[in-house]
Amino acid sequence: MLQPKLKKVIENIIVKENTNPTIAVSGGIDSVTLAVYISLIFKDKKVKVSHAVGPAVPIEATNRVKSLSKKYNWELKIINTNEISDPRYAANPINRCFFCKENLYKTIKTYTEGNIFSGANLDDLNDYRPGLDAAKEANVNHPFILAKIGKKIIRKLALDLGLGELSELPSSPCLASRVETGIPITPDLLNKIDNIERYIKTLFSNADIRCRWINQNIIIQFNYPNLKQINNSQKQLIQNKVIEIFNINHSKIKFSEYKKGSAFIAKNREKKI
Repeated sequence: MLQPKLKKVIENIIVKENTNPTIAVSGGIDSVTLAVYISLIFKDKKVKVSHAVGPAVPIEATNRVKSLSKKYNWELKIINTNEISDPRYAANPINRCFFCKENLYKTIKTYTEGNIFSGANLDDLNDYRPGLDAAKEANVNHPFILAKIGKKIIRKLALDLGLGELSELPSSPCLASRVETGIPITPDLLNKIDNIERYIKTLFSNADIRCRWINQNIIIQFNYPNLKQINNSQKQLIQNKVIEIFNINHSKIKFSEYKKGSAFIAKNREKKI
């Protein structure tokens, strides 16, 4: 069942705007599924996709978008929103995501007319998502939210659309989410984090991990594989790589189970910019 309510929601927006939307595709399962859905359900529409690149975007996400663009014949625009040059974003306040999305949507609007679609889903409304405030200011539409579709149904939809293993793609927010709130975001720091995560994924196929920079420590969090499945020799390899990349003492490297949003320090909520 390919979600007729979602189809109706998208049709209504397209008719009202009288123009094809641009889909902001990060490379994650939500926005990817939305773009593929529109490609397959609205075959008479040339799907316009914008994908932002920059220090906070893992290269594997960009490669995924480029590959899918060729397969589904998207009109792909690779953009650099340059949020890292925005001092409000770089300061890494509690509402950092607002400034990221603000830059994203402003940049998209310089390249294209018409409505912008995002892959935000119903589950996102249960979390602190300042990026949704930026989307509201930019009049961005969220078809999944309007159709009352959450992550579980999106994964099922992705499978129904023929996306196969991508339907189980782990959630992976931008690399800046690995940095403790209040610690400045720099390209060098994000690049180091990305290097560690990509290295670990060479050790464990389909790994779902986070390399966090918290309280001047590197914390490697494992969601998959389970931390209990990681032996001492593998931990040593990871420690050696972290020491090489970050030039820190091994006592500053810790391993733990994955904890969602653990770099996000809620007590700093009053430090909004």
